[in-house]
Amino acid sequence: MYVKEIMTKKIFSVDCEKTIQFASSIYCDNKIGCLIVTENNHIVGIVTERDFIERTICMDKDPKITKIKELMSTNVKTIDLNERVEKAIGILKENKIKKLPVTANNSLVGILTITDIAYSRPTIKEFFSSISG
Repeated sequence: MYVKEIMTKKIFSVDCEKTIQFASSIYCDNKIGCLIVTENNHIVGIVTERDFIERTICMDKDPKITKIKELMSTNVKTIDLNERVEKAIGILKENKIKKLPVTANNSLVGILTITDIAYSRPTIKEFFSSISG
């Protein structure tokens, strides 16, 4: 199975110069798990719910003036959409991450999450369906 077969194609990004408040509104309005942070249309970071909590609220940052680049995680790992899912799983495990931006020709085209992987496996999907419904 290939990454392109199970990745989420609808992705949300935010420019690194935008404020945390601006980024939070995108996050909240779209009920998503992360935002890809860009600069000049290149991936420079990723922001998750945990980042919003730990690096804003817990550090007493003002979301109206603090830039998203101040709380994003950098050194973002990516994977090409034509790679096998097993390679993606290895990257996720090795780096202890849950979300992996997907690229094609160095452009962001999707995101692969541990949830995408879980739902691509029928026995795991059945398990999740039984506990959530």
